[in-house]
Amino acid sequence: MKIISGQLIDVHQRKIFGADIYIEHGKISSIIPSDHAEKSYILPGFTDAHIHIESSMLVPYEFAKIALKHGTVATVSDPHEIANVCGIEGVHYMISNARDAMLKFHFGAPSCVPATSFETAGAKINAEDVENLLKNEEIYFLSEMMNYPGVLYQDAEVHQKIAAAKQLNKPVDGHAPGLTGIDADNYIKAGITTDHECFTLDEALYKISKGMKVIIREGSAARNYEALHPLISMHPDMLMFCSDDKHPDDLMEGHINKLVARAVQTYDLFDVLHIACVQPVRHYNLPVGLLQPGDPADFIQVQDLKTFEIQSTFINGICVFDGNTVHLPEKTHQVINKFNAKKITHASLRVTNKDIKPVIKAIDGELITDVHPDKPDIEGGNVVSSTARDILKICVVNRYKEAPLAIAFIHGFGLKDGAIASSVAHDSHNIVAVGTDDESMANAINMVIEHQGGLSYNSSSASGLLPLPVAGLMHTENAGFIAEQYTALTHLAKAAGCTLRAPYMTLSFMALLVIPALKISDKGLFDAVQFKFIEP
Repeated sequence: MKIISGQLIDVHQRKIFGADIYIEHGKISSIIPSDHAEKSYILPGFTDAHIHIESSMLVPYEFAKIALKHGTVATVSDPHEIANVCGIEGVHYMISNARDAMLKFHFGAPSCVPATSFETAGAKINAEDVENLLKNEEIYFLSEMMNYPGVLYQDAEVHQKIAAAKQLNKPVDGHAPGLTGIDADNYIKAGITTDHECFTLDEALYKISKGMKVIIREGSAARNYEALHPLISMHPDMLMFCSDDKHPDDLMEGHINKLVARAVQTYDLFDVLHIACVQPVRHYNLPVGLLQPGDPADFIQVQDLKTFEIQSTFINGICVFDGNTVHLPEKTHQVINKFNAKKITHASLRVTNKDIKPVIKAIDGELITDVHPDKPDIEGGNVVSSTARDILKICVVNRYKEAPLAIAFIHGFGLKDGAIASSVAHDSHNIVAVGTDDESMANAINMVIEHQGGLSYNSSSASGLLPLPVAGLMHTENAGFIAEQYTALTHLAKAAGCTLRAPYMTLSFMALLVIPALKISDKGLFDAVQFKFIEP
């Protein structure tokens, strides 16, 4: 028997009291009030209610080593990034890699592989595949239904996936940015229970009024807390917290604990902890303890209720982080991938005057884009980047087969020299690049191709690369190494003038066609509002 003493934060009875927690066989056998308990606070661990582990560029086991330090005991993880590259094999890879990580990963069945029919992905997961995945006890939910037009227009395949989840009593996650009114009503009525894409308070309030839970997201690219935090006092029982996409440098700094520390400055402690700890466990029926007798002994200890600096993290009664060390042994990790792209020439990036189309406007801290009103420069009959007006060339290269390049122009990156490229390009993960000149762009793209995945920077004076050998999305090294390499690349981009907070994260979402308004896939410039390609 193990006894842990401290000031127990009882989120169910909404009170704090000294207590001794008795642990047997990995579960809490009893909680006895105590007048002489230690001064540290004991509370349920945090759960990230929606995250793509792949965006950390770490395999699950290496992700856990850092998240456990931040008091995260569980995640609700959508593996559709690797699924879009490697299919069902990718989903099983994530489950297998996570098994020994102590942190309780809960994976979903990807609902949209490929995300749309307007791009080339590495795999397809149909309704029958989804149903078989959902029958697996290690699959807890149907992942975000990004194909909201398919829901609204009664696509048989889409509704078959939703029906399978409902039949197995597994929640269906949503993804419908900006959707309100009758369309939102019908989307929710189909059985979709959450949305992490709300970016205005009015949108979130509307969806909550229709019974949908809103997940407040604060990630590396999309940051919606500032817009949505009033919901914490208005509807705490309808909220959860998530990061969605967390790049390695940000993960080293903190996870859900940072969002909790921020929220308790303004809002009731018990409301905030209910959102961060209790709601995800109950909504997704997770086998995660909430500090009650009979529960798995999953909890954390913190020194104070302002900074939430983690003193220790317990999973199933085992101390996996003691304030200094995460107690997970070193492991080697397998590599899976799918990468068939051939190197390109800078001549293939040339764009002629007749190919001018609307310019994408990237928005820092958002996944959404807009249409920039200006046109790019023309020199000698060719359309070229303009660093003075911040209108740069953007390109998507099909990584799965030889195909023509998709090229357009974008405002908002601010680069003055060189190019950045990435094989992390949601959701099909072709290669996306932005640059000031064709030679730098071709070099940056070819660096990614040569290593069968990664992030790169290239200019006439500097060059850098972070290889991502696992599906072109993740590395097998530890978080410290990846964060250092990623930070170095980010510094190169910013030194070259990039004004974005997270250049590579923003770049990765420029090919995400299910987020308005203007995006680009490997097949061309795309109107994500009308859901059609932009014609010449």
